[in-house]
Amino acid sequence: MKIKNIVSLSLIFFVFGNLSAQNPWPKTTETAKPWTRWWWMGNAVDEKGLDKQLITLNEAGFGGVEIVPIYGAKGFENQYINYLSPEWMKMLQFTTDKAKSLNMGVDMAVGTGWPIGGPQVSEEDVATKMIVQTYTISSGEKFSEKIVLNDGKLKNLKTIKLDIVTAYNEKDEAVVLNDKITNDGSLNWKPDSGKWTIYAVFTGKTLQKVKRAAPGGEGFTLDHFSPVATVNYLKAFDKAFGNSNYGVRSFFNDSYEVYNADWTPDFKNEFKKRRGYDLSPYIKYLINNDENVVTTRVKSDYRQTLSELILHNFADNFTNWAHSKNSKNTNQAHGSPGNLLDLYAAVDIPESETFGSSIFEIPGLRRDTADIQKSDMPDFNMLKFASSAANVTGKKLTSNETFTWLTEHFKTSWSQAKPEVEQVFLSGINHVFYHGTTYTPADVSFPGWLFYASTNFVPENSLWPHLKGLNSYIERTQSVLQSGKSDNELLMYWPIYDQWASPKGKDMAFKVHNVEKWLQPTPFYDDLKKLNKIGYSLDMVSDKMINESKSENQKIQTAKEGSSYQVLIIPELTYLPETTLNDILKLAQNGASIIFQNEPKDIPGNFEVEKRRNQLKSLWNQIPFQNQGENVKIATFGKGKIVLSSDVEKGLEYLKVQREKLTDTGLKFVRRQFDGGKYYYIVNHTSKEINQFVPINYTGKQTTIMNPENGDFGVAEMQNNSVRIQLKSGESLILKNSETVDSSILKWKYVEKTGTPINLDQAWQLSFKEGGPKLPKSRNLKKLEPWTNFYDDPATQSFSGTGVYITDLNVNKRKSDDYLLKFDKLYESAKVIVNGQDAGIVWSIPFEISIGKYLKKGENTIQIEVCNLMANRIRYMDQNKITWRNYHEINFVNIDYKPFDASNWKVQPSGLDGKIQIIPVTYSK
Repeated sequence: MKIKNIVSLSLIFFVFGNLSAQNPWPKTTETAKPWTRWWWMGNAVDEKGLDKQLITLNEAGFGGVEIVPIYGAKGFENQYINYLSPEWMKMLQFTTDKAKSLNMGVDMAVGTGWPIGGPQVSEEDVATKMIVQTYTISSGEKFSEKIVLNDGKLKNLKTIKLDIVTAYNEKDEAVVLNDKITNDGSLNWKPDSGKWTIYAVFTGKTLQKVKRAAPGGEGFTLDHFSPVATVNYLKAFDKAFGNSNYGVRSFFNDSYEVYNADWTPDFKNEFKKRRGYDLSPYIKYLINNDENVVTTRVKSDYRQTLSELILHNFADNFTNWAHSKNSKNTNQAHGSPGNLLDLYAAVDIPESETFGSSIFEIPGLRRDTADIQKSDMPDFNMLKFASSAANVTGKKLTSNETFTWLTEHFKTSWSQAKPEVEQVFLSGINHVFYHGTTYTPADVSFPGWLFYASTNFVPENSLWPHLKGLNSYIERTQSVLQSGKSDNELLMYWPIYDQWASPKGKDMAFKVHNVEKWLQPTPFYDDLKKLNKIGYSLDMVSDKMINESKSENQKIQTAKEGSSYQVLIIPELTYLPETTLNDILKLAQNGASIIFQNEPKDIPGNFEVEKRRNQLKSLWNQIPFQNQGENVKIATFGKGKIVLSSDVEKGLEYLKVQREKLTDTGLKFVRRQFDGGKYYYIVNHTSKEINQFVPINYTGKQTTIMNPENGDFGVAEMQNNSVRIQLKSGESLILKNSETVDSSILKWKYVEKTGTPINLDQAWQLSFKEGGPKLPKSRNLKKLEPWTNFYDDPATQSFSGTGVYITDLNVNKRKSDDYLLKFDKLYESAKVIVNGQDAGIVWSIPFEISIGKYLKKGENTIQIEVCNLMANRIRYMDQNKITWRNYHEINFVNIDYKPFDASNWKVQPSGLDGKIQIIPVTYSK
């Protein structure tokens, strides 16, 4: 085409990079790459299809897959394969063999759909609930009723039994009547006086079935509190797998979403063994919601017992079983009625999840409120429960189910995904799983098979050609975040007994989806937010972890491979076990520093209350506090120090624990330590550009800046323990601070000035490369416009795919070191080709890319291949009643879990809009 712009450029081309230097990036493995959850719909898979999709995923930059079978598509029933059948195991073996040849890994769920359960769950092992029936009886009356279960759905089950019968008079005096009930339910007891209420507790069954189950995986949900149920459940896998693990790296269990399961057949005996007293006389307090001392204490003991049962009877058994197969295990502990920290720590790979969309201040980042979940997720501090458990106990990986319902289906761009995954990284997580990818047979037309609750990381996605940009960014970042150990300086105790003391309800599930109820209203949460904001890094710790910790060289460490910490903080609380206080004082005795926000008011639980309360007070009174000024008391305790102050920041200042002042700029960070130095991963989620010297606590002898988006690196400019940082809104970098100097690494190229932008306000050619349902017509443009502006061609309104914009410019001479190609409005990502050379993918904010090294003197051609969202094509299909969703069980729903219909959507702008500029750049010398 004709030249529309002549640009003056210098003759010497600047090549940004450091090709001769030793590469400072850690060696990457398949684990550093993102993995994806891989739904096998109906298990309708075959070797040809598995081979093709694994190759496609590998080429896009995925390091592994996590197989989760779910419900199938209608019309393909003859292709379904039963879960764990010989044919299914054959498909698994083919998958792991193929993945190994591609240097990919394979995980798989121990069940189909969720929560864990299936056909092997017998009536005895079904999730169990307590059923309470009440009766009244007065002195002198004959009790003619039978104490039998009245629930018609359950009363014929063989496993139903009467567990506890207790009568209470009007003075709340209790009489346990377990031995007064005959086999037919008759009561052989009459009160001497007064009116009595009888509480009868039955062991019942929830009858909850597995949600979204695949063929061969249908059945009841498991009783997580029963050791027998867990062992019995895993026998089906022993039978299918034999002595092999079939190449599975890790066996995965999804989040605990078991409803109304608050009992187990042996609960009464387990309670007495663990809590030291019989629950029978207190059953009334367990089921009511009265705000009284006995209720809070009994419920705390009940919830602690549930926590211990799910930890030891499910999580520990699950881990031991996976290890018997020479594999690892992965578990999402959230949602469980237990101490999340201990449950996460009980497995090899703790896994959290994000759900929904976050608010970021990044200019140009689209966040249409009509297309997002209305929830308090994702919550940064909720994510830290999993990473804390990993860091404290020395797990190398913390995984995350990432991008669940990030936006409405078909409307998620990779630029929207970037800050969301960065928030995951900043929480300490270092192994993300996309949610996700669906296996689709080759003969299924667009958009292929899709899962109803995810972001569509599928090859049929029109944005797929540019996914490598996001995946490469994650790979580089995770290669760093999986190196060495976490380097957080603070431990924060989670006062779970304050939660367990609530008089409301029975079991207490700590869910991702209701953090506004159990996490956000607490002083603990306020501390987490404040300390993070002012530049402190912390992990959470449980009573069990404190008990297992040691103090050496003024540092606190729980496990040999775990991180060590400078200070243990006990936030404002009411209840603290005397045993935990004793463990804390032992740490201080051996050199640890402790901060209490307040004096613990009481011990939890209902066993030997006065004795244990006195022990708590006695231990506390051993601390020789002295006033150190307003709101600060201090004590030397053995080799350690104890501070009492409601202001944690004051306590940390007294203990001379430094915060990272870089957060004063609004930057966020996470820090890792490696043998010989420390990494800082730093993100700019503010609305402004950061261009200044930023203080950091550890610099080493050389600080190297590493760009995780393109792999560039160079030695940073330093000044008084501050590093010069240039980050535009939405950008990130990594600092590698080493104790050794590598003189082969050149200086980082800081932008010293930019020249007058050259606007490419000229003619362009627009054509269409791939996509559908039909390619729009090619056209010549007088100026840049989205292709959706051209209403004269109906195909532009329905097209999802790749549009190609091409223009020419003449290079006369050049005076700058480099040139940035900057996009004003990009819908949604672009591959830039200059003179036939691939300059890279523009997929994240700010939408710009360096092209200086590809320009030449004379005529140049710039080609921009733009991919848009799937939304317009789906809109067209729904408007024209083209069937594309036809699944068993749940069919397909929108962001609000209502039937999906895109026919009334607005056309999503697609292509290029606004200005495209070439910006001359001069770098520091």
